[in-house]
Amino acid sequence: MALRRARGNDRRGQKSTLLIVGLANPGAQYEGSRHNVGGDALRLAVQRRGGQLSLERRQRALSVTLPTSRGPITLAVPTTFMNESGGALPPLLRRTSIDDLSQLVVVHDELDLEPGRLQLKFGGGLAGHNGLRSIAQTLGTQDFARLRVGIGKPPTKEQGADYVLHRPTGKGREAIGVDVARAADAIETILDYDFEEAQRRVNGS
Repeated sequence: MALRRARGNDRRGQKSTLLIVGLANPGAQYEGSRHNVGGDALRLAVQRRGGQLSLERRQRALSVTLPTSRGPITLAVPTTFMNESGGALPPLLRRTSIDDLSQLVVVHDELDLEPGRLQLKFGGGLAGHNGLRSIAQTLGTQDFARLRVGIGKPPTKEQGADYVLHRPTGKGREAIGVDVARAADAIETILDYDFEEAQRRVNGS
């Protein structure tokens, strides 16, 4: 597994063994949308572990550091809009004293996976995801881990924005809730196991 270091990341905070970032758009109008499953899953995982996300001064994300058997792990949801997610990474990396990007996991929605499918992988393309693109541009690399949460594709390409940004209703809303819960399960697996074992468990489920 090739490793890359974050640029300009001078150590300033207490060391975390891992940084997990769940992507979402801020604002009530986006709550429960498919595009927010990454952030929603991370919030749920934090709640299950008895933690509480909070905003610290000069940061562009809500975050919490949880004690685990693997050492302290920081979980965060950027307060930026999705296409500016990369702006939250430098302060988070400094605060967690992480300069090895193999210790970064980004949780995001994935059109190329069917709803209910999860995939934990290291590196790869951006698949047109604006949040991933912003992070890759900020870090200068695509070499970081991703937990991909499948949301499936809209009926037509023209419906893409509505499909990911608007809150589904009825059975669609129930299905998103199930996907968020399964993704939270996967995040908890990442908290408890090293990457290779977590990958085996998540991708094999």
